[in-house]
Amino acid sequence: MSRDQPEDPKELLGRKAPEFVLTDSNGNTFRLSEHLNKGKYIVLYFYPMADTPGCTKEACSFRDHMPDLSSEDVMVIGVSTDPPERNARFAKKYGLNFTLLSDVKGEVARAYASLNGLTRKAKRHTFVIAPDGTVVKVFTKVKPAEHAKEVLEAIRALKSGSSKVASG
Repeated sequence: MSRDQPEDPKELLGRKAPEFVLTDSNGNTFRLSEHLNKGKYIVLYFYPMADTPGCTKEACSFRDHMPDLSSEDVMVIGVSTDPPERNARFAKKYGLNFTLLSDVKGEVARAYASLNGLTRKAKRHTFVIAPDGTVVKVFTKVKPAEHAKEVLEAIRALKSGSSKVASG
């Protein structure tokens, strides 16, 4: 493992988010750096597999909270090791209104210490990235159905200055 790759996701707190380029569910290229420094927080959440019970609850929770997240200038990005076609079916089936990315080789999940080495699937971790690209919040204990609300509350606290860089 490279010295630059953390062993624990919380090691990324206060550091620049690792850059990546992945394919979205529509076959388009997504480069993290193209979305930084635009005044938006980025919620980068990793999930094990599209269209499974926990992942569906989590994705639908983000879908349902998108109006509030958008009003707080938040961009949501889901990442799994699923191929783009599977993510596309998942997005269409549940009317998901945010970007899903395919990390088929698990390289991005590994860079964020979020790859399960045994299953080669992403772990259920979430990173809040400030507009300048700094990781300001890490969630490693996620309750899928409640997670979007928890993330929204954390971002509101960060924006109000009542929360420093933290993990949860």
